[in-house]
Amino acid sequence: MILVNTDYISGKELEMLGLVKGSTIQSKNIGRDITQGFKTLVGGELNAYTDMMNSARALATKRMVEEAEALGADAVVNLRYSSAAVMQGAAEVIAYGTAVRFKSGSEQ
Repeated sequence: MILVNTDYISGKELEMLGLVKGSTIQSKNIGRDITQGFKTLVGGELNAYTDMMNSARALATKRMVEEAEALGADAVVNLRYSSAAVMQGAAEVIAYGTAVRFKSGSEQ
């Protein structure tokens, strides 16, 4: 599966299949929250949260790809990510884009 954040793939003619998305909601671990709270006193990267968000993006992407594959897609174009707080201590990450199939005669 090809994933791009552009609306085209060089050398390919695309047939649009529709919007696909994948999402997950992650919550903070209370122990991790306390240790990361201390980190804000001295500054620097909050590695536990970085890891949590990277995992959330990977899971959202996986779910989006599964939806695209179910449509028979060869690729997803215009891939975007978004995140939002859904309640205290929990955030949603969503990956979305347009599933496309390569038109016949297009180089694969």
